[in-house]
Formats: sequence, C-alpha cells, structure tokens
Amino acid sequence: MKKIIFSALFVMQMVLAFGQSNTGVTGKVVDSKTQKPLQGVIVSIQNTNLMQLSDTNGKFSFDKVEVGSQLVRIRTNGFKDQLLQVEIVLGKVLDLGTIFLEEDQTIEQQLSLVTITESDLGDDNSGSENTAGLLQATRDGFQQAAAFNWGQARFRIRGLDNENATVMINGLMMNKIYDGRPQWGNWGGLNDATRNQEFTMGIAPSDYTFGGVLGTQEINTRASIYRPGSRVSFSGTNTNYDWRTMATHASGMDKNGWAFVFSASRRWANEGYFEGTDYAANSVFASVEKKINNHHYVNFTAIYAQNSRGKSSPNSDEVVGLVGEKYNSYWGYQDGRKRNSRDKDVEEPILMLNHFWKISNKTNLNTGVSYQQGRIGNSRLDNQGVDNPDPIYYRNLPSFHTSAYNPDDYTNFIGNSPENIANGLKERDKFLANKQINWDFLYNTNKSSVDGNSAYILYEDRTDDKSWTANSILSSQLSDNIVLNAGGTFRKLISHNFANLLDLLGGQYYKDYDNFQSGSEQESDLNNPQRQVAEGDTFGYNYNLLANTLDAFTQFKFTYKKVDFFLAQTFVRTEYQREGLYKNGLYPTNSLGKGNKYIFENFGFKGGLTYKISGQQYLTYNAAYLTRAPTMRNVFPNARLNNNSIEGLTGENISTMDASYIIRAPKFKSRFTAYYSNIKNATETSFFFGEGIFDDDGGDGGDAFVAETTTNIEKLNIGAELGLEYQITSTIKLTANAGYGEYTFNNNPTVQLNNDNLASPTNTNPTIDFGTAKLKGYRVAGGPQTATSLGIEYRDPKFWWIGANANYLAHNYLDVSALLRTDNFFKNPQDPYGQGFPFPEATDARAKELLKQQRFDDFTLINLVGGKSWKVNSTTFGFFASINNVLDVSYKTGGFEQARNANFREVNQDVSSGTPSFAPRFFYGYGRTYFLNLYVNL
Repeated sequence: MKKIIFSALFVMQMVLAFGQSNTGVTGKVVDSKTQKPLQGVIVSIQNTNLMQLSDTNGKFSFDKVEVGSQLVRIRTNGFKDQLLQVEIVLGKVLDLGTIFLEEDQTIEQQLSLVTITESDLGDDNSGSENTAGLLQATRDGFQQAAAFNWGQARFRIRGLDNENATVMINGLMMNKIYDGRPQWGNWGGLNDATRNQEFTMGIAPSDYTFGGVLGTQEINTRASIYRPGSRVSFSGTNTNYDWRTMATHASGMDKNGWAFVFSASRRWANEGYFEGTDYAANSVFASVEKKINNHHYVNFTAIYAQNSRGKSSPNSDEVVGLVGEKYNSYWGYQDGRKRNSRDKDVEEPILMLNHFWKISNKTNLNTGVSYQQGRIGNSRLDNQGVDNPDPIYYRNLPSFHTSAYNPDDYTNFIGNSPENIANGLKERDKFLANKQINWDFLYNTNKSSVDGNSAYILYEDRTDDKSWTANSILSSQLSDNIVLNAGGTFRKLISHNFANLLDLLGGQYYKDYDNFQSGSEQESDLNNPQRQVAEGDTFGYNYNLLANTLDAFTQFKFTYKKVDFFLAQTFVRTEYQREGLYKNGLYPTNSLGKGNKYIFENFGFKGGLTYKISGQQYLTYNAAYLTRAPTMRNVFPNARLNNNSIEGLTGENISTMDASYIIRAPKFKSRFTAYYSNIKNATETSFFFGEGIFDDDGGDGGDAFVAETTTNIEKLNIGAELGLEYQITSTIKLTANAGYGEYTFNNNPTVQLNNDNLASPTNTNPTIDFGTAKLKGYRVAGGPQTATSLGIEYRDPKFWWIGANANYLAHNYLDVSALLRTDNFFKNPQDPYGQGFPFPEATDARAKELLKQQRFDDFTLINLVGGKSWKVNSTTFGFFASINNVLDVSYKTGGFEQARNANFREVNQDVSSGTPSFAPRFFYGYGRTYFLNLYVNL
C-alpha cells in the first residue's frame, strides 16, 4: 500500500511539474527608427485565441503555447506587420529578443486618398457613393489596390456603394438615415485623428455591429490609444484642392489618468483640377479621456469639419469637343474673380461621449451617446420668365439647330439645311464667346426690373439635421473557445429641408410662386400667398423628415484548432414620417402637417466558417440573408410638395455569400475570393423634365417635370478577387491584384411617374404606372467592373522607398434611363386617334440600336509613389509623394442618359441627326496629378 501511495504521489508531482512548465514566447517590440519601445502593439498567435498588447516597455509574454510550429503576428497602426514563424519546444520559453517594426509608408498614402473621397460630393444632400474611403485601414493587398490604385477611377468593391457598408466612430454609426450613406465631409481633413481604424471586409464578423454586406469600418478616437507626440504636415496637390496644412498633438495617458488629442487642418484652392472648382475647408478635432480607475474610462470626442466646394458639370461629347474635359459650366467671372453657382457646403459638428467599462478580464462594455447638428447646402441659380442662364442649356448649343426636324413632317431632317448649318456655326461662335455664366448680365437684368422683382436668384437646397444616437456594445469571452458580441442602438433624426434664398443678384425681392402653374396652384404656401421673399428667407418648399430607428445584434464566435466559425443575427425597427410646414397650392390637403407613419421591421442572419489547412493556409466561407428598410429618400419621392409615399413599398431582400482561399506566409500572401450578392425589391428615385411622356391633352406634347420612382429592382453581382504579394528580398516586394465582376439588373422593375400637373382636389397622388422597364441584362453603372494591377516596391534600409504600379480598368457602363425602356417609349402622345398607338416608324431593330447601353473605353493608369524620412535627435522629418496617371490618360468615370426625349420618335430623330441635343452627359477622371506631403513628427 505504501508503494502504491508513493507511486501515486510521484505521478501527481510529475503532472503538476509538467502543468507548471513554462512553455511560451516572449519578446520586446521597438521602433526601428527611434529604438524606443512601442506600447499597445497587438501581438497574437495565429489560429488561437492568444492575444496581448505590449506594455509600456514594449514587452509581451505568452505561456501555455501549443508545442510545434506557430506563427506570431505583430501589428499596430503606422507600422508594417511582422509575421514570424517560430518553433515552440516543450518546457522552454522562446525569447524572440528585440523585434524592430518599420514605419509603414502606406499610412502616408491615406493622406492622399482623401483627395479621392472628398471630390465625390454629390449633386444633392446625400452622402458619398465612393468606397475608397472605407479601405484606408485595410492591410489586404487587393483592398489596398482598390483604394489607392483604382479609387481614382471610382472602382467599387464588389459593385456595391456605401449604403451597403457601415461606418462607425467609437462604435456609433455614422451612416445617414436619409440615404444610408456616410458623409465623408463630416470628418474630412482629420486624417491623423481618424487614423486608428479597423476594417472588416464583406460579411465577416465585426466586434461592433452586424454590419452591411460590403463591410464595416470602425474609427477609434479614444485618446489613450494615440501614440504620444506631435505632428505637423504641409501638402500640395492639383486635385480638388491645392494646399493643406495639418497639426496634431497627442499627450498619452499621464499619471493622473488624463489623455488629450488635438488636431486641426485647413485645405484650400482658388481652383481645383476642373475649372471654377473653388475649395475651402477647416477642420478641428479634440478627444479627452479620463481614467477613473482600472475598470472605468470616459472619453469625450468633438469633431468640427466645415467644407465648401464648387462643383463641376457633367458634359456631353459635343461640349467636350468644343471646350475640353476640364470645362465647367457652373462658373463665371464676377468683378474679375471666378464665382461658382453650384457650391456644396457641409457643416455638421459631432459631439460624442463614451464610457468604457472593463467588467472583468474577459468582459467589456462600451456605451456611447452622440449628438450631431448642422447643415448641408447645395446652391444653384433659379429664374422666372427669362431665359435659362446655363451656358450648356440645349438651346445655347450648335446641336439645337443641326439636330432639327420639320415639326410638320417627322421624316424631314432639316438640320443639314444651309440655314441650320449657318445657325449652328453662329451658335458655336456665340457659345465659345459666352461659355461661362454671365453674372453681370444677371445683375443688370434684375436691376433694370421696374418693380424690383429679381428674375434671377441664387438659392440653396438646405438640409439642417439634428440627430441623436445612443448605443451599448458588449464583448465577452465566454470560454476559451467562445466570444460573444452584442449591442443595441437607438437613433433619432429631425431633418429640416427647405429652399434658402442666398442672393437676389441685384434685385429687391423674389416672388415665391411656381411659374409653371396658375392661380392658387402657383402658391408654395397657401397660408402665406403672394409672398415676396428676401435674402435669408425660406421659400419654395419647407418640411421636416422625422425618423426613429432601433437595432440590436448578437454574435457568437467559436475558435478551435482546425475550424473557426461564427453566427450573428440582427433586428432593426425603422419609423419614418414627413411633417409639412407649407400648405402647397398643388396639394392643399396632403402637404401641411404630419403625414402617416411608415414602419419597417427587418432582420438579418449571417454566418461563416474558416477551415485551417495549416498554419499558413485557410479556406473561408461566409453567407448572409437580411432585409433592409428603404431609405427616407425613396419612401417620400415627392417630399418637397406632399406627404405621399409609394403604395405597397417594402424593404429590400439581400442574399450574399463569398468563399476564399488564403495564404499567409512570412514572404508570400495571397487571397482568392469568389462572391455573389443578390439585392431584391430595391427602389430608386430621380427627377427630370421629359418631353412626349404623357398623352397630349394640353397641347404641350405630353411634356412635364416628373419624379420617377423605379420599384422592385433586382440586382445581381457576381465576381472574383485575387490578391498576390511576394517579398522577393528584404527590400523588394511584388504585388499583383485583379478583380472581375458582372453587375447586372436581374429583372424588369416597375416604373411610376408623379406628374404635378395632374394634381387636383380629387387626385392628391397623381402617380401614373408605366409598367415594367425592360432592364434585365443591362449592366449596373457605377465604376469599372474589371480591374487589374501589377506593382513593384523597393524599401531601402536607410528609410527611403519608391513604388510603381500599372492598372488596367474596363467594363464601365453608362447609367441607363428606366423610363425609356418601358412600353410608353413606343407610344405616340400625339396619336390623332387618341389611343396611344405606336409610332409607325418604330421597329424593334431600331429600338435595340437606340437603347443599347454604352460601354466606356477601357484604359490603363500608371502611378508612382515614394517617400523618405530622416531621424534628427528625437525628431523625424519626412515626405511622401505620388504621381497618379503618369501618362495623362483621358477616361470617363461615369455618365447618364438624358430622358428629356422620352419617346421613340424624339430619340430616333435626335440620334439620327448625328449631333444630338440630348446626348448622354459624362464625368471625367483626373489627368496627371500629384500629391506631395511634408511632415515633421516630434
């Protein structure tokens, strides 16, 4: 018995000794340039739950690491990742010694990337469709190519715009409720302050939210995570602005538990790349954090980013042929200075308070509240009873004469008659001599008015938002293998929308009425008829959009030796309402006061699986199904005039999946992904003046200004992505990336038009159903659907580097008109029998030619980048420089069909003339541009 007890005690002692054997990894992380320890560096053992942050001395230490070959990943913002292959031996601690992290010069590229996203300021008060800004923080090679190399051509990841992504600051959502997109200008110019980012691609799991199908970007402004020090930079470029200066200081956490970060910048240009595009922006940022104790931290963030920018006009081939790609019709000289009539002004400061609660070593709770109030304004000229002042108004161009047909004989082309040719040449000379807005003429016209009424004014479409957000996000390590993420968010919006009179242009007042109507229907507000408005007054339209949203999500992540997987779900409740502040003359019974509430309840599920073939090879699969409420923009298609919504409107249904094969080795990285996305029941709204749309009951040829709503849209996006990166030597790296997609309309959606001319007391919703638009098979516009890139980079040990890449972009298409592809296109509005019979000359073959979608020319862009830094005592000096589109290639980034000619005969005559008056209009990309950034880090 004694022998048995002694043997048992000996075995237990050996087991305890083995359990206490210190098998692990230690090391120290330092800046290769300054030799100083780096705090807060993320060190992890690949394919495990082991993760640490380096301490104040840059040190880290793991114990209980599994014996065998392992990969240690070391990463932090501003430095290149390190991936070290190590061999763990039982009972021994592997000391990696001092690990030197090199400065990541691609961080400097983020500073130039902003020139892309900020130039994408739309024509209305919505957010940006550009996706390049999402990818600033990514380390994935393909996504970096999409941002830095292809973003200038408006390439969109997987063909999806930003309403399919979620952008957050400190866990609080920044996407606008109005259109679902982020307003990049809200934090523009604050690159240093918003540099701490995490990007989750596609439907991969995010710790902060369920997210959209495009991905999630989380910007962290917590003051304690910024590396202590100061930075001053000065930049020059020839894109949307000329100059930028920026200064940032971070204190780090002091002994009293306080941390501060301050940043400010200014960007300006008298004229950007395109003619007349002035630019002025000022941004200020502050973040203050207080450590209450080891479990509670409070952080306050304030962001103020004011941006005013002159926009540029989309132009037809006729206009570009006369005056070039940089031409912009929106400006003219006034007192010797260029004045743009279409400015976009954004000023929406953000205040944010976050409480970080470390409940335990395994559980954290982040609770935040934010308030944002401000304005977005888009200015433009308006006129009453006088000629349109737009220099490229169709009557001011040669094609107005050279595309003419005999109005009494639709087969008689008279555009080539000597008279019309001569008139066309005269119009050309007149246009070239008066190709810009004549501000003096507008002022003189108003000053000569007998009664002081302004025939021309400058006004802005204004949106003044007040929004509140509150949320909590929980993260808990339930076990060694299971992590729970959960959260809830409430958002409230009061959005005041109105027309604001900016400048009477020399007149004394402006009559607030609709000059296309008569009698009481002219009045914008029947409670204040025959108004005369002055500068600063509200007129035309005036209403509030009200919204409340509530969403919650839960997510479970499971991590095991060979397999990781996750499951997530979400529920969102959305409530919209319009409140009219004017009693409109066209809609006296359904324009004033609060309309009906529209409530949408939506859900989503997603999951993913990662199979670890080895420590360096992985297979991943993700899938999701979710429903999404329509945006406010589409719920109220004619919000300026009435409370009407679209009958039977439902939310979108989205299905998506992707599968990837990934290699992560110390010298070679690659990812191949195939993806599929299907969006059903989407809705889109647009406004335009159309000719020949309706039956000619009024003798106007069926002409009207209409709101077009296209419902039940289905889009199918399929494609593949490939990213390759090979470190040939310690100084030379090769990259290759490719993306191919087919983004098409997958059904024939329904088109409805709202015609205000048909409004009456008995017809308060004058909407006409035009049936289906034959869009199936057409490509969805929005950027190149094919992109490839080859690059090489050299990084010298003496802290200078240079890189070059060549990029081929293809399959970019014109945005087509849904109305032109309905059966109404063939109906003759002036049919003498009043039956809407088709045009006798209309044939399917000719219609196919007229309605063929235009594909833009493919093109190749070559870019150069480089930089150098010097260390002088404790100060670092450096510069980053890039030249994009070295060969100055001309290319179109987008464009749209004009639907003013809305029937077969008008389109056929216009196109057949060879010089169409209503040809498509295009947007052009930048030619050769540069960006130079000089900086000092203290």
